Amino acid sequence: VMAKVDRGDYSEDQTQAYNDNPHSIGWGATISAPHMHVAALEKLEDRVARDGARVLDVGSGSGYLTACFGYLVGKGGKVYGIDVIPQLVDRSKHNVMRHNAELLQNGTVSLAVGDGWKGDPQHSPFDAIHVGAAAESLPQLLVDQLAPGGRMIIPVGSQTQAQVLMQVDKAADGSVTQESLGGVIYVPLVRKS
Repeated sequence: VMAKVDRGDYSEDQTQAYNDNPHSIGWGATISAPHMHVAALEKLEDRVARDGARVLDVGSGSGYLTACFGYLVGKGGKVYGIDVIPQLVDRSKHNVMRHNAELLQNGTVSLAVGDGWKGDPQHSPFDAIHVGAAAESLPQLLVDQLAPGGRMIIPVGSQTQAQVLMQVDKAADGSVTQESLGGVIYVPLVRKS
């Protein structure tokens, strides 16, 4: 799916667009390194590639990974990208319209301003949630918005302490398990003021 979404369309710095490192997209936000996008897509693929799947991309930033999810989601599926920064949401829509316009035009993907700490309760529950910024602690509202059988990938930790990429799974009975996937460094998950 990443081959269908040109990272150059989503990158402000064309000299960095295809490098395997994060870089600034403005307003204190970054586009993650491609290897992190691969990791998220692989960990969420079986939840996303189902007919009718509902996906939430928190901190959708440039819209790159949201568009990737748009091509991965099964028939009738829907991907919701939210970001707290209105200018980034506007830019992400512009980015998607460059060469992936059908995702917005056919309703597979929507991009909106939203507080990542609160998620998107009106469109929940979600089969998959990806969070692209580090939360100081695991946001319970996001866990609550996972569907039974759902999975969330989220970096957890403060800017001054170690951050860990966490996999959070909700079983059919509603019980929740967490697994550390390793150390990471992400920008903070900003709260809407």
